[in-house]
Amino acid sequence: FFLNFLISGSNRTLLAVTHRHGPCSPIPSKTRPTLGEILRQDQLRVNYLQQVASHGSRETRVQESQTSVPAKLGFALGSAEYVVTVGYGTPEQNQTVDFDTGSDISWIQCQPCPACYPQQENYFNASQSSSYASIPCSSPECSLSFQHACSNSTCIYGVTYGDGSSTVGYLSRETLTLSPSDKVSGFIFGCGQSNKHFIGKLAGLMGLGRGNLSLVSQTSQKFGNVFSYCLPPTESSAGYLTFGEPAPSAAISYTPMHTDPTFYVVNLTAISVGGQQLAIQPSVFSSAMFILDSGTVITRLPPSAYQVLRSAFQSSMMNYTMRKSSGILDTCYDENVDIKPAPVALHFEGNVTLNLDDSGILFDNCLAFAGNKKDSDGGIIV
Repeated sequence: FFLNFLISGSNRTLLAVTHRHGPCSPIPSKTRPTLGEILRQDQLRVNYLQQVASHGSRETRVQESQTSVPAKLGFALGSAEYVVTVGYGTPEQNQTVDFDTGSDISWIQCQPCPACYPQQENYFNASQSSSYASIPCSSPECSLSFQHACSNSTCIYGVTYGDGSSTVGYLSRETLTLSPSDKVSGFIFGCGQSNKHFIGKLAGLMGLGRGNLSLVSQTSQKFGNVFSYCLPPTESSAGYLTFGEPAPSAAISYTPMHTDPTFYVVNLTAISVGGQQLAIQPSVFSSAMFILDSGTVITRLPPSAYQVLRSAFQSSMMNYTMRKSSGILDTCYDENVDIKPAPVALHFEGNVTLNLDDSGILFDNCLAFAGNKKDSDGGIIV
């Protein structure tokens, strides 16, 4: 039995977050992607985020001809390492989805679905829900998604992701169940009919971005545009995704979130290794955008910052035997040895220090950081 609804209060709801390939997952997988596949998908996502950041928009209009059924399925649903389970419909139908701070619209696969990939749970069946309604083209909600078209006066949404995968279907309203006592009536989502280049067992995606259609924006009156998450440190443990103000705690520190129409942006000001602040020019941080992103696996830094971090980390880990690099991961250690990494801390605006746990420092016994191509690319913090 998996408890996906943990805590519910009048202004706070907490959902369990699990690693999709771990034993705690509601959709455990018999096979998992290789390190190479994970890193390839991760780089595709980073390329997409950087492209959006540099151009200021991620929207492209879906033409009527693009709503046809695709004939070929392929890539995975991004890196999609962490999942949550929510309920759609009345009565609710459980759907396990990736949650993504880099996306706005939430979507799931819906029957009838001539081009759906296989998923663990049943496809959502709108005909069995008393609260489902498609959105007409004449509705102002249709224009909230710039990726839209019309079919028989019904609003069609479309989203294309950085790895070439895409979803097209009906923009709809439904009751979304976050917990037994927290239901979102009239939640706008994508009822996917043509989902292209996805493999895996996830039902879809929960969008937590800053756009009008994101779950965060649609629940702003109840939760005040506030959410937080803690990723599980191991595959055999659970984290959480919280909507609403967290419980008061002296252990919580706050750093300013900077205005951006698309991403959650913070100011990284310094990095420490082994308790010693690294000698990185302040201008490297002040001139860069640092995006917080739930879907990226490896933290990215400006190359000028990463090179100093790598050198200091390697010097602190000289007692361990290094192994061959793995793609973008160029500081790797013997896979058969239990590694205790040197402490790494990130410092943010407002005198806030984040001491990373081991899972934030190492990935597959490699330093879980990589450098972008140039300093102006900024950084992505996992």
